[in-house]
Amino acid sequence: MKSKKSQDVKSKISSVSLFQEKRSQMKIQQMAFMLIAVMIFFALVGLLILSVGFSGLKEKASALQEENAKLLVSRLANSPEFSCGQAFGSKENCIDLDKVFVLKNNINNYKNKNKNFWGVSDIEIIRIYPANKNLICASANYPDCDTLKLISDPEEKTTGISAENFVSLCRKEYDSESYSTYDKCELGKVVVWYEKIQ
Repeated sequence: MKSKKSQDVKSKISSVSLFQEKRSQMKIQQMAFMLIAVMIFFALVGLLILSVGFSGLKEKASALQEENAKLLVSRLANSPEFSCGQAFGSKENCIDLDKVFVLKNNINNYKNKNKNFWGVSDIEIIRIYPANKNLICASANYPDCDTLKLISDPEEKTTGISAENFVSLCRKEYDSESYSTYDKCELGKVVVWYEKIQ
């Protein structure tokens, strides 16, 4: 009898301890799932904070790039590679078209260097008045052309944004009647295309 009772007590104790063991394992699993859920929650909150913090960064970078392009356009006409200089009486916002045309013909040798130097994908000088027939300047038709493409990358231009500035386009013209040269200035604009930040 005693052994049967002791066995019953032992079996009850073992079943109770087994139940408690399963219950404690269940609590451990619940705690682990809670910890994982809390970690996932904080990770999502962190990602939300980062995305809100960096959301304006792209717009700020684009605005800064646009401002730099506008400043570049305004300084470009007065840079030594473009400016009229002493030959035309040191005019402000004056581009020596002959100088730029020579630069255009030689820039292909240094294209990557100049693209990095100016930081833009395209520089065009367009004559506004008097306009011809929207001809692109080449050796065969210069100076009877309207658009001088100094740096041109059509692929980047389609995804880019432009900035422009109005300038005087001056060059030396030969007068066959008086057998002398004179300064001929016309109205034009400098257009700079830069690649938009994606």
